[in-house]
Amino acid sequence: MTPNSTYRLQIQPEFPFSAAGEAVPYLASLGVSHLHLSPVLEAVPGSAHGYDVTDHSRVREELGGEDGLRALARTARAHGMGLVVDLVPNHMAAVPRHNRALWEVLREGPQSPYARWFDIDWAAGGGKVLLPVLGGRIGDELGRLRVAGGTLRYYDQEFPLRAGTEGMPLPELLDAQWYRLGWWRLARTELNYRRFFTISDLIGVRVEEPEVFAATHAKIVELVRDGVIEGLRIDHPDGLADPHAYLSELREATGGACWTVVEKILTGEERLPAGWPVAGTTGYDALYRIDGLFVDEAGEEELAGLYRRYAHPAGDRGGDWEATARRAAYKVVTHALASEVAFLTRTAARICAAEPSLRDHAPWALRAAVRELLIRVPVYRPYGTGAEDVLTADAAREAKATFTVPEEAAAVDVVRDLALGRLGDGPDHRAFLVRFAQTSSALRAKSVEDTAFYRYTPLVSANEVGGEPGRPAVSPEAFHAYCARLARDWPATGTALSTHDTKRSADVRARIAVLSQCPQRWEKLLDDVAGRTAAPAPDGQVAWVAWQTAFGLGRAEPERLGQALLKSVREAGLHTSWTESDPAYERAVADFAAAGPAGPPQYLAGELARELEPYVRANVLGAALLHLTMPGVPDVYQGTEREYLALVDPDNRAPFREGPPDEKTALTRAALSLRRRRPDAFGASGTYEPLVAAGPAAGHCVAFCRGGEAVTAVTRLALRLEEAGGWGDTALRLPDGVWYDALDGREFGGGAVPLAELFAARPVALLTRERVSAD
Repeated sequence: MTPNSTYRLQIQPEFPFSAAGEAVPYLASLGVSHLHLSPVLEAVPGSAHGYDVTDHSRVREELGGEDGLRALARTARAHGMGLVVDLVPNHMAAVPRHNRALWEVLREGPQSPYARWFDIDWAAGGGKVLLPVLGGRIGDELGRLRVAGGTLRYYDQEFPLRAGTEGMPLPELLDAQWYRLGWWRLARTELNYRRFFTISDLIGVRVEEPEVFAATHAKIVELVRDGVIEGLRIDHPDGLADPHAYLSELREATGGACWTVVEKILTGEERLPAGWPVAGTTGYDALYRIDGLFVDEAGEEELAGLYRRYAHPAGDRGGDWEATARRAAYKVVTHALASEVAFLTRTAARICAAEPSLRDHAPWALRAAVRELLIRVPVYRPYGTGAEDVLTADAAREAKATFTVPEEAAAVDVVRDLALGRLGDGPDHRAFLVRFAQTSSALRAKSVEDTAFYRYTPLVSANEVGGEPGRPAVSPEAFHAYCARLARDWPATGTALSTHDTKRSADVRARIAVLSQCPQRWEKLLDDVAGRTAAPAPDGQVAWVAWQTAFGLGRAEPERLGQALLKSVREAGLHTSWTESDPAYERAVADFAAAGPAGPPQYLAGELARELEPYVRANVLGAALLHLTMPGVPDVYQGTEREYLALVDPDNRAPFREGPPDEKTALTRAALSLRRRRPDAFGASGTYEPLVAAGPAAGHCVAFCRGGEAVTAVTRLALRLEEAGGWGDTALRLPDGVWYDALDGREFGGGAVPLAELFAARPVALLTRERVSAD
């Protein structure tokens, strides 16, 4: 069953299945058709997110176990709702004492029946798996290792012992194992198992192997076939060896009756592969288009100029998006992903050594070619026959130009041909092809989302997954073209505005986006707060981000703002980082946050926020209504049916709490209830018809009709509209017939309706053919 809408709940020990069951009546009253649950399979004890799966065969006991999940499904069904569950096929927790499959591999080595579960390069590790778990070098940590109860222990961690080694002296015992305990810093260069991005605590799973797929999906498939689960969100499909093959196998296993969307991040105009047997994506592509409508292009360009002068007064290249992203990619591919590049280099070298026509390519040249081509993949991952469109000949020429020895540049052609699958189909060839694609997605995520987004910040609201910080504005024409394509090709795709991974909630972004309409007021605020802060900002970049964040929150509490800023400077990696911290710099950031944006001077930001509140309201309500009524299945993140001002994890992952309703709640309830009553208008058979206003202010209205039954109209760039004199005689032509405002019952006839009249009560309108009581 395809949902009309989903509501994301962060299931965790503090908010288990029973708590979700108590929330069902309220969520049903909103008009939600399906609950969207974060991962429900067994995970590391205490995990607040569940993406660190330890056992695919069991529903997590801390959440209420399988009985609790089935009870929640019954409760939801009694209220006309179903369940959608987040599925994590790519990785498991690399915590041996909780992960039985990994425990057996470490105990029995490559002969273990579970050895095929994981991408382990045994040869690279000298026949051992590197476990980078020690706080220091092994020689300094020996005294903290002990054998007890037939296991090797290091603080609260436990590791299995190879049969017959229990009585050995500790140094010999360590050498006799199928694994090597190592300093955590070795993971960067020595790790010999595939992981999730750069997180060594999450080990990749080889679901491309039939027996692994069967073992890791049996419970989920059972729950789907029993009707407990009606939909699946597939986490990080780019990490899989062959996403298309995996999704095809999943569709067959579930009988093809399960609504399935993938967390696939599309870059720019990139399209989801047409052959994938899914309903669409989880909706970051929609988020970018919606947010972009409320960014003023000219104002954002002016804001970017101010940013360069304020945060980069020396004129360095930090003020340019493309240059920033490229530098971040070089850093990540050289440092954080060094072990992944090493795997690709070793594999390419073996292939070259085995083929006479490819011999004599130096390992350093192959390594350089791998790096240079990886950073030139403009999307997250190349796919099959379309790979040549992203791993282009132009990219190869650029990569060759970086070589100081032209003769060695031929290695680029070898690496490109391997990445495109042109040089053979042996085990090493397939391994290279797959791992290049997997590493590409990791590089894109770590260099763009987790680095460049924190380095280039003219308008921090634009720095979200799937976004384009270098060109954040989206025109109404581009938005309509995108929606028309969804209605035609992916009518049941997911759409989103806030998720558990967004760096700022939709409402925070909507507030910050108003600054693109008034860059001079933003500049004045920065001038006004200069010198009023007891502790100065360590640099202009931090000050810029801090004040925009404080403005987005409305009121910045020191702890929340301090946590977000600390994450920001560590991710940026310019002055401090997660692995090489600078305590003095971090202390300066915290002192500035507490004394400035979260201290007494924040009243100045509060004054500006109050001045801009009407335009913030237009952004918030406009984005929400577009999300709830455009083509696709809207996913409402917990709490976002009302004002929801949250920053990045963990700020946005607190347990769900029902809150007091507000204007946004009424809008959400009206839109979701209408979707449930009129599935034909909003579903796969529903049409999408752009409605274009006529008059001097036409560009400030975005409107469309769904299935001839509902009209959405919103105000964009409301401050610019007011400065230009308002709506004047601008009118929107409605389809023929009688229309009723779903929020207050006002009646409108078909034909031209003055926008000043349509938007008299609020900056958005949701019209329906149904007569609505004005309660």
